[in-house]
Amino acid sequence: MSTKISTWPAATPMWVDLGVDDLPAAKAFYADLFGWDFASGGQDAGDYQLAQLRGRTVAGMGPKQDPDTPTAWTTFLASDDVDLTAKKIDAAGGQLLAAPFDVMDSGRMALAADSGGAAFGIWQAGTHIGAERVNEHGTLCWNELHTRDYTAARSFYSKVFDVSYQDVTEEGLIYSTVRRPLDGREVGGIHHDTALPDHTPNHWMTWFASDYVAGTATRAVELGATLLGPVEESALGRMVVVRAPQGEVFGVIDAPRTSD
Repeated sequence: MSTKISTWPAATPMWVDLGVDDLPAAKAFYADLFGWDFASGGQDAGDYQLAQLRGRTVAGMGPKQDPDTPTAWTTFLASDDVDLTAKKIDAAGGQLLAAPFDVMDSGRMALAADSGGAAFGIWQAGTHIGAERVNEHGTLCWNELHTRDYTAARSFYSKVFDVSYQDVTEEGLIYSTVRRPLDGREVGGIHHDTALPDHTPNHWMTWFASDYVAGTATRAVELGATLLGPVEESALGRMVVVRAPQGEVFGVIDAPRTSD
């Protein structure tokens, strides 16, 4: 399925949001690229915007809270109890960047860095469950950790979120899929990225689905983005990595052909 109306199970990457310097420009870019509309996050949400596709919320976007922070998509993992998850993060060698707090009646959240320094969010749903449409053109379809600290990262997320792993390592690639505890479903990945430049921190990568990856890549360039490599074939379909005009990096990959 591609729509979701109930709370996402714990440990699932279920939301992404973006802080930018120029919010109108970012909205225009993604509206053109993916067909997103935008709605206000609510009276007390400042300029935070909910990106929507055909009436369902798919991502969040707002002005940066700190202008010195890099522009990047943040991956949020679902939690049944953010406060307990925050304690586990500390015990596992991570760091809280923002202690748990309520976001009106939408939910409760925290921001953290794992033991290798990769930033991510934690979300305990209230009225806002996260992404309501996934795995189709213009929506979130995959999140993966790019890390130099592969063994340590696997240990960290298993301690904090009780996930397990499926090793899919092959020649030239050290990779595990992340299986959530509820049902063992593969919901994300951990990549031992030995090609990370020295100045690039360990990070979570957001992938959006496309029905026509080459066309999406071409349009992104026309809108001022840069491709970080050519459109390539993979076992999961065509894919490309894009740097948007304000600097955030994301992947585009063929929309899944199987049900959610």
